[in-house]
Amino acid sequence: MFANKTLLITGGTGSFGNAVLDRFLDTDIQEIRIFSRDEKKQHDMRLQYNNDKIKFYIGDVRSFDSIDAAMCGVDYVFSAAALKQVPSCEFYPIEAVKTNILGTENTLKAAIKNQVKNAIVLSTDKAVYPINAMGMSKALMEKVAVATSRNVPGKGPVICNTRYGNVMASRGSVIPLFIEQIKSGMPLTITDPDMTRFMMSLPDAVNLVLFAFKHGVQGDTFVQKAPAATVLTLAKALKKIFNAKNEIRILGTRHGEKKHEALLCREEYLKAEDLGGYFRIPADTRDLNYAKYFEEGEQVLSQGQDYTSENTERLDVEGMIELLMKLDYINDELKSDLR
Repeated sequence: MFANKTLLITGGTGSFGNAVLDRFLDTDIQEIRIFSRDEKKQHDMRLQYNNDKIKFYIGDVRSFDSIDAAMCGVDYVFSAAALKQVPSCEFYPIEAVKTNILGTENTLKAAIKNQVKNAIVLSTDKAVYPINAMGMSKALMEKVAVATSRNVPGKGPVICNTRYGNVMASRGSVIPLFIEQIKSGMPLTITDPDMTRFMMSLPDAVNLVLFAFKHGVQGDTFVQKAPAATVLTLAKALKKIFNAKNEIRILGTRHGEKKHEALLCREEYLKAEDLGGYFRIPADTRDLNYAKYFEEGEQVLSQGQDYTSENTERLDVEGMIELLMKLDYINDELKSDLR
């Protein structure tokens, strides 16, 4: 579907953007546009890939004019620009609003104006029952995408959400931190040993977006099924992989952290379509003339459940090691130890 097409990735200098480049540069895609405000990371990518298919655009999704200019001639959009560090969003929630909500609105408006074919918005498990500013902004971002999809003109883009859990070894995540601590001989710092997180790889995240491109209709939200592990299990697995003896130190939870994450709330789970490795949540297509729904309900919420990192498949240390050893990042770090 990407043969001779142009793809734009907002926030394209992040881990997801790099994973997309690794996946598509050797295909017959025509052009990949990296849109971000970080000129240093763009420069690093330019040197790393040295490929004429990649075009770099300096801009900010907070500015409609800059994203609109980059969208001209684009066929597909991955909307990945976001503030996603939980503590920083707790202290600067308005900044999360400006990027995650208003920036996404600008991206989708530009996609409609430029008659893009598909626009996929990347979300997070923290948008489900959000307790922190990052999750709240992502939840509203999803609502913006669904609401925008209701009013797309005939030749406009198909707009979908994808929601995924912890992406292993992504920039700013805990795995690089643990490895840095292991190699420095420092204690591995854990907030809560019983805290669970979904475990997905970057290729999994790309596969989820591609699945949404191929199967999505207006307003859909797609979720990939994923195993989970406790943070303690993850730390023990990494210690075993690197043959490390570091102490594990318990710090207590940080600002805005949950003990368990959810990829589907029970209200969504009741109407979700199971597609094997994925769930599809169709958009609520009711309009504002919804008086009839006050008299007769549709769902029995008391019989529902959430899909969480507590009740999904749970990995033990050996299972976590097996999953980690599939990551290029882990194998590269192991090789660096041998040099």
